[in-house]
Amino acid sequence: MSETDKNRWLFRGLSGVGVFWRADLLAGLTLAAIAAPEQMATARLGGFAPSIGFFAFIAGTLGFALFGANRLMSVGADSTITPIFAAALALIVPAGGADYAMLAALLAYLVGAMMCGAGLFRAGWVANLLSIPVLTGFLAGIAVHIVLSQAPALLGLPAGSGDAVQRVGEIAARIHEVKPLALALGLVSLAFIIACESLAPRLPAALLAAGAATFAVLWFDLDPAALPVIGAFPVAWPKFAPPDGGVEQIFRLVGLAVLLTLVIMVQSAAVSRAYGAPDGASDINRDFLGLGAGGLLAGLFGAFPVNSSPPRTAMVEATGGRTQLAGLVAAAALALLAAYGESFLSHTPEASLAAILLFIAGRIFRLRDMRDIFRRSRPEFLLMAVTAAAVVLLPVQMGVALAIILSLIHGVWSTTETDLQTFERLPGETVWWPRNPTCPGETLDGVAVVGFQAPLSYLNADRFRMQLQAVAQDQPMRLIVLEASAIAAIDYTAARALAAAIAHCHALGCDFAIARLESLRAQAALRASGVVAALARPPGSGDDPGVSGEARIFHSVDEALRQLVGVHENGVNLHEERNAPGEAAR
Repeated sequence: MSETDKNRWLFRGLSGVGVFWRADLLAGLTLAAIAAPEQMATARLGGFAPSIGFFAFIAGTLGFALFGANRLMSVGADSTITPIFAAALALIVPAGGADYAMLAALLAYLVGAMMCGAGLFRAGWVANLLSIPVLTGFLAGIAVHIVLSQAPALLGLPAGSGDAVQRVGEIAARIHEVKPLALALGLVSLAFIIACESLAPRLPAALLAAGAATFAVLWFDLDPAALPVIGAFPVAWPKFAPPDGGVEQIFRLVGLAVLLTLVIMVQSAAVSRAYGAPDGASDINRDFLGLGAGGLLAGLFGAFPVNSSPPRTAMVEATGGRTQLAGLVAAAALALLAAYGESFLSHTPEASLAAILLFIAGRIFRLRDMRDIFRRSRPEFLLMAVTAAAVVLLPVQMGVALAIILSLIHGVWSTTETDLQTFERLPGETVWWPRNPTCPGETLDGVAVVGFQAPLSYLNADRFRMQLQAVAQDQPMRLIVLEASAIAAIDYTAARALAAAIAHCHALGCDFAIARLESLRAQAALRASGVVAALARPPGSGDDPGVSGEARIFHSVDEALRQLVGVHENGVNLHEERNAPGEAAR
């Protein structure tokens, strides 16, 4: 998107505040109804007072409204990243203490600064490091962590601790202490939220469920021993001061901050693309800058790292929101709730908040995507399963790191497994196409047309060179044409491998040409690395001694054949006799 388009889009967004304020007001109030119980539950998930979730939402919303580009994105406490940093911080200091809160705020600063850097240095491409199967497995693992962390609250048991195996053991050991009233209320709340999601998705089901449960506690004066409630919590207003952490604490949090930043980038890029401008465009780098500003404000507010929310953003769109005014209205509503709602909110049953988080866990456990991956790619389904198991069984930050590594390994493996393809001419056409068993093409005696349908890099350079040399040795060849339309880039290692393969062909008395090298980057790489010079046939090696390498680069395969072997456009000398599969290239 050009700067002019960006400015025009920004102007339309600002002017839209005046035009759509009624729609944004309604969307903002609906968003507040959804966000209030969700932010409380997410704060509890991380070991914080419910009001800290409100402050995280306010900070994230303000920061993104000031610097973000997306007009609908909702930013605040998020159940995807909260289990990650909560589990990691709990290994450093006990959860719930002053040092724990300080480290969380410091972590918010670090993540916010990294997100700002990602936006300023246009690092939107990093969001593509996690493939869909790996991301699906990662979210499934996080969903399991949410379920295990909230199961005690649903059952009326004390909060558990430790890794996944330890939590399961604690629940099993205390299963006889289950409080039936808490379990019944939690299940009813969960069923109500699920039913509203299907039958009336615009209703603030989470707010209605939590509000009804709180009213029930007050109306019937229920005993907290039978139905645990969140209890009184101090609403300490932000001091708007940076945390007191020193250099040692910063170094202990840097690795965790990098992991959180990458997860936030992946999730936010997906939200930005799904809910971009009306014309389908999105400015992911500016959205990263807005998220970074929200993270810095969250640290200043004494909160924790924030993230974009796909469900809340979808709700803003579904209720008619048009600008970030909807998020600002919701932030103002939550500020009023934090100021005046503590006496009511303290009677909210823990089981009702657990039901909200269990519903969120069900949303991020993408069973439909899992089925689709299993049906279409068994190896990638296995990759997804390994990722999910790693996130569940290993320390969360280690599981996330392993998920990223697995995604990168899968991408590298896919690139290295690219094979050289034999091309054939479509009958009666001038188009050369990869060999297709269902549509036999035409070939030319002593001539091989081959293509490599991936960027050439050090990852596949040796495989490419060996397969190309095998083509030259397979049968007496007078010419090999490399159809290079799919080669978008060539690095130094691959260029040297191509030059070596060309020299090998020349040593066998086989000419070599390149056709349809459309990428300007690849063209520049061939010239800079000496491949163009290698294309020149040495004197005495054939019919055109001393011809320049540039004369061996053509706009099309047919042009190369006409000039080098005298084949005309009508297909003279071409025949339909096919080589056995795999003879020319494997």
